[in-house]
Amino acid sequence: MSALRKKLFVGVGTVSVLLCVYFLCLTVQWPPVGSTVPLRTFHFLASRISSSLQDPQGPPENPPPPAPSRAAPTPTANRPQNRSQDASGPGSKSVGIPGVGKVPQTVRPTRPAGPTEPPFIGDSYMSDDDGPRRHDCSDSIPARVRTTDFGGRFLDRLPVLQWFKHATPEQYQRLRQYPGTHGWGGLDYNTLVETLSLLNSSANRQMLDDWTARSNGSACTRCAVVGNGGILRNSQKGKEIDGHHYVFRTNGAIIKGFEQDVGARTTHYIFSTNTLMNSMRSYRGAGYLGPPVSKETRYVFLPDHDRDYLLAKAAATHTLVTRGPEKNKDPLKYFGEDVSAAKLKMFHPDFIRYLRNRFIRSNALKTKYKDIYRPSTGAAMLLAALHTCDQVSAYGFMTPDYKNYSDHYYDSKFHPVAFYINHDLRLEMALWQQLHAAGLLRLYMRS
Repeated sequence: MSALRKKLFVGVGTVSVLLCVYFLCLTVQWPPVGSTVPLRTFHFLASRISSSLQDPQGPPENPPPPAPSRAAPTPTANRPQNRSQDASGPGSKSVGIPGVGKVPQTVRPTRPAGPTEPPFIGDSYMSDDDGPRRHDCSDSIPARVRTTDFGGRFLDRLPVLQWFKHATPEQYQRLRQYPGTHGWGGLDYNTLVETLSLLNSSANRQMLDDWTARSNGSACTRCAVVGNGGILRNSQKGKEIDGHHYVFRTNGAIIKGFEQDVGARTTHYIFSTNTLMNSMRSYRGAGYLGPPVSKETRYVFLPDHDRDYLLAKAAATHTLVTRGPEKNKDPLKYFGEDVSAAKLKMFHPDFIRYLRNRFIRSNALKTKYKDIYRPSTGAAMLLAALHTCDQVSAYGFMTPDYKNYSDHYYDSKFHPVAFYINHDLRLEMALWQQLHAAGLLRLYMRS
């Protein structure tokens, strides 16, 4: 009678366990939705129940091995790829099952996977052996930058200029997603190839292409970068500016009549077709008739439309512009009769996007104007010099006391500095102060 009572208790206990398991499965949806629970869990439970009925003392000493678990289903093309992490890793929690132990249950991650930056930022760039060439200068910007807070921002192997080597279908597909100065968006491939095929020499891929002839035994390239700010008026810096190996100017750079303040030489003239045409309209009354023209002058395009490529092609071939706003215009009127492909250069869109992302990352990128925001032409000029010259002096750029000076050194009447959403001049001004304090450039300031 005692043995019968014991078997009855075992049977009742077994039924109770099964009922508990059943209700727990309903409560926690075991196995969890979207996951696979190994079959060995069920085999283990069944073996315990079966052996309990046979031997009230417990399971057999050597239970049968568990059945192999099934592999999780492979995601299909129509299934979301942002799956939860594996249940054994971070992003998971365990649910207790009586008689079984803890069974992992996946939970959704609290943050989306992938990069947090919007795609238009594009903070990755091509690396190129034809990037900025450095010389044997012990006191160069590359030697100094590593000891400053800017060390992590500078990329040595990023090309400053684009040329024929870069006009490949692969690069076109990569860069066509970025508009304006930051890529080749809106530019058809044929126009790109037709222009860059003319820029196919070392003179087109190197900013300081004539350094060997110009160095005169010097190990360090010294560059003066001249903005058009009113701080230069009555500065008497002209002779000092002309004493550099290279002199960079931009946009409405009026020289005649201001030589004592701004110098007379121009080795690099930086512009976009749009800013050139605007300068010729806006500053004609002040004496600006076009870019400086001399034997040593190179013309560096900051392309933000197809019109830049069309004007460069026309200048290289001594033909009229074939289409666009400058259709039938003669580029020799701007660049002189001696202009040739060897005197033309063009900023690489990766370089301009890199400047925006790493040096002048403005809050304008968070607004609806993000596609038109870019470094000012003067900022692109100065930062290009920092990436190609060994030593840089900057003149005519905004300083904290900018309200004391007119917008331009050639203004006949005082005009305050104007601010527009496509540039962040205050952010650029702060950058010049930081670079000056870090010893990476020498910035002309009155106070």
